[in-house]
Amino acid sequence: MKLLARFAREQSGATAIEYAMIAVLVSIIGIGALAVIGPAVMDMFTNAQAPF
Repeated sequence: MKLLARFAREQSGATAIEYAMIAVLVSIIGIGALAVIGPAVMDMFTNAQAPF
């Protein structure tokens, strides 16, 4: 518990948390983009496979 409290007080702890929040935000945006684009890409590959 002391380690966690010391980590929260230090400036490096705040910086690490900020970077973690940025990473989570980028991940959420990436997953959302894949969810939107995914079906279109799947259709594209299905249509490309059809002639074969």
